[in-house]
Amino acid sequence: MTSLISRMQAVQSPIIPIVGELIKNSPGTISLGQGVVSYNPPPEAIELLPKFLAEPTNNLYKAVEGIPPLLAALTAKLSTFNGIEINGENCIVVTAGSNMGFMNAILAITSPGDEIILNTPYYFNHEMAIAMASCQAVLVETDENYQLRPEAIAQAITSKTRAIVTISPNNPTGVVYSQALLHQVNQICGELGIYHISDEAYEYFTYNQVKHVSPGAFAGSTEYTISLYSLSKAYGFASWRIGYMVIPQHLFMAVKKVQDTILICPPVISQYAALGALQAKDDYLRENIGALAQPAVGIAEVRQLVIVALNELENLCSIIPANGAFYFFLKVHTQMDTFELVKRLIQEYKVAVIPGTTFGMNDGCYLRVAYGALQKDTAKEGMDRLVQGLQTIVKG
Repeated sequence: MTSLISRMQAVQSPIIPIVGELIKNSPGTISLGQGVVSYNPPPEAIELLPKFLAEPTNNLYKAVEGIPPLLAALTAKLSTFNGIEINGENCIVVTAGSNMGFMNAILAITSPGDEIILNTPYYFNHEMAIAMASCQAVLVETDENYQLRPEAIAQAITSKTRAIVTISPNNPTGVVYSQALLHQVNQICGELGIYHISDEAYEYFTYNQVKHVSPGAFAGSTEYTISLYSLSKAYGFASWRIGYMVIPQHLFMAVKKVQDTILICPPVISQYAALGALQAKDDYLRENIGALAQPAVGIAEVRQLVIVALNELENLCSIIPANGAFYFFLKVHTQMDTFELVKRLIQEYKVAVIPGTTFGMNDGCYLRVAYGALQKDTAKEGMDRLVQGLQTIVKG
């Protein structure tokens, strides 16, 4: 049978399963690859499941946008943590993770051939979603510290531009964008009548007294700001698939059409678990993320260990300080092919990282190091292998 050509052939293959297959073929490999956390959801999430099971109609479809108790809890959270008030001009839609929220947004605001501005390095699933929608990702380089360049972004805007995407705290760099830069980008969107899509999946992961900023809280931004959130990271909810988006009210019907077609409604059992998670005590996030704790605990403690190890690579790599998420993005001083380096690290040193090419960084050799999924001892062993591997392979 003749192979049919579809739009999917223009979409890059997701890198996590590719690296996962290499890890599978090299038993004992420690992964510094996938962006997940090591800890479990809070007990409050599990404690609410009997309530779901006790309701005899929970086997039926529920509202496309989410169950009312969860929407109410999210409304309160957005007000207290993000400074975003839900009113008649905006609304919340619960999604199956924030990746789905992004796809909802792209399909709701674009037609084939439209353009979406991504700042490089970008999150690969964003670029993939844009391609799937038969739209064009327009790439704008960040500065030498991976911060936004509003002037360059403004110059990239054309009559086909529909949105600018920002991710803060950032995946893959771990950088947190400043309030001033985010405000500049948000103002550009408002002045030119395009959308600002703000991905805030790592909102709780900030360090060194750095504060998270939500563009949706800027005065006058409600009509054109789309904010994306996730429980996958902070609450250990990766497989439960619950995220949510805050959208202008005028996009509600378009987003409902997309979500009703793809999903119908977010998994109701997961929504109950999410409702429970949002009732977790502050100690849960403090103890697991450690962003507010002194001395550092949880992920923040692992982060300090990773920083110490990376200091040994300062002659081999450029490493930009990062105050958010659970990533560092290394530029390795080598002419080697990035994916070849990743393969050798797995096969010869049993440590896995993600190649920068999948984030749009093709001019040089870049690696993303993720440390959220590991306990302290495993992280130290993984970083020791990475340091030894890079020192041997690159110098050799």
